[in-house]
Amino acid sequence: MSFLDLANSRYTTKRYNPNLKLTEDKIEQLKEILRMTPSSINGQPWKFIFISDDEIKSKLAEASYFNKKRIEEASHLVVFNVLDNIEKFENQIQQYLPEIALEFYRQNLKSQSDDVIKAWFAHQVYLALGFFLSACANMGIDSTPMEGIDKDIYTQILQPSVDYKPLFAVSIGYRDPQDNNQPSITPKFRLALNDIIESI
Repeated sequence: MSFLDLANSRYTTKRYNPNLKLTEDKIEQLKEILRMTPSSINGQPWKFIFISDDEIKSKLAEASYFNKKRIEEASHLVVFNVLDNIEKFENQIQQYLPEIALEFYRQNLKSQSDDVIKAWFAHQVYLALGFFLSACANMGIDSTPMEGIDKDIYTQILQPSVDYKPLFAVSIGYRDPQDNNQPSITPKFRLALNDIIESI
């Protein structure tokens, strides 16, 4: 299947089949795909938490507003965390980045406010989201990206390293055949090409 075909068929899953679980092999592939995600200057200011434990998923579902049922039914939940410690980031990139990339950071970001730098970190995690959703589609895995989570409660439950904080989550698994949001039932809507693309 071409990537365009995948783009047309992929959708945000609203209902999952709770009886179908992802194999460990597929989960390991997804973990490696996230490890290989691109980021600006290869900064990698992130951490990803895969959750399959039903009890923990249930607790997180309660802190996920209207996404509760999707998390409970899905095979796994993946929480995307952003680095929240600038000093740790700077120490990290010193270990592996070439001088040209370090110079870019020093000249363009280091002098900015903490808020600007941390926003830049978050932008990199969103790059990982796009990469991840595309990978899921390629592997025949359904997914639901969700910003509708209570980040403070997620932090309390997952207790990630103090250097990281939850940004958003993605449920993954296999759709319920009756999910009304799938394109075969509810056709996708996108703005017309001429409305969003210009060629110069």
